[in-house]
Amino acid sequence: MADRDGNKKVLLDLAKQPHNNRCADCGAPEPDWASYKLGIFVCLNCSGTHRNLPAISRIKSIRLDYWNDDLVEFMKVNGNAAAKAIYERAIPAFYYRPQEHDCVVLRDQWIRAKYERQEFTGENSCLQQAYCSGFYEGTLWKKGKDNKQFLKRKFILSEKDFTLKYFTRDDASKGPKAVIAVKDLNAVFHPEKIGHLHGLQITYLQDEHTRNLFVYHDSGQEIVTWFNAIRAVRLSYLKTAFPTATANELIPWISKCYLKEGYMEKTGPMQRELFKKRWFILNSNDRKLLYFKTPLDAVELGTVFIGTESLGYSVRESQPRGARGNKWRCGVTLETPDRQFVFMCENELSQREWVEAFRVVMAQPMTPQHYNTEANMNRRK
Repeated sequence: MADRDGNKKVLLDLAKQPHNNRCADCGAPEPDWASYKLGIFVCLNCSGTHRNLPAISRIKSIRLDYWNDDLVEFMKVNGNAAAKAIYERAIPAFYYRPQEHDCVVLRDQWIRAKYERQEFTGENSCLQQAYCSGFYEGTLWKKGKDNKQFLKRKFILSEKDFTLKYFTRDDASKGPKAVIAVKDLNAVFHPEKIGHLHGLQITYLQDEHTRNLFVYHDSGQEIVTWFNAIRAVRLSYLKTAFPTATANELIPWISKCYLKEGYMEKTGPMQRELFKKRWFILNSNDRKLLYFKTPLDAVELGTVFIGTESLGYSVRESQPRGARGNKWRCGVTLETPDRQFVFMCENELSQREWVEAFRVVMAQPMTPQHYNTEANMNRRK
């Protein structure tokens, strides 16, 4: 009979080793679960996907479940590093590797791509063609610009001219509804905002204004393929735009998550106007604070550039007097060289988070691109 307590101790010790002490799939610390068919240690969230792949992976808790001696020996001779050497041998540089707090569809498709489809073993390179070829087309559900209805639209992504096009008709000969330059394109998953588990937000510049497309596909594999195809073309563009930069230097610029999003109340430049509730997005990469009427607006109402403190930008918690129309009481005052912005937050936690987020951006050094962005925004005023 197996030594239940002894085997548990062995497993716990194995899970503390440097190559096992983070989830094999998302990197979450202190994994409490293990696949005794793959020989890997995983977190609770990733274990759910493994449970849905019984022919490939079998899951047990290393703390609560019974482990016989043979399974423990299997875990001892394998482990996360050994599995990565097999299942992550040939991952394209642009391919997004999900992290602990990423959405379910990203983690689910990452696990399936690794173990079920074995896309990265080096033996199934044909499976990578969909997102590696530099060309991809298909149909996505897209939210209408002026309504909440999602309609099927044909999309074509091309590395040849670095564009993403979408059409309101299946017949591409009729011409695209929009031609989006990959140069200014960003893609990030937003399932909660969009209201679909596979919701993807595509952002780009149009006439110097930020435009949002909200799309999804019923297939998790298809929407993640779109995401990585976009990343592939984005990396190709960045290599062309910055030929001396290394791939490692360009990877963080392929797609960017926003530093903070949420509602605040905003008043006008004279600070005598009524406060109005707006949805704000703080993008630390291009130092822009965007605001919209609702989270699913196609075009922003306005943009504020966030420079450094040495250039006259600052932020502080405040309690504005004489405010009109505000329902919230926790103020944030943002100072720029040209104007003072006053926002109201719902509570003190939100107030502190916004102030800290602004300070993070202000602490980052300005790049030549940032100075160019600031100059372009000043010319539009």
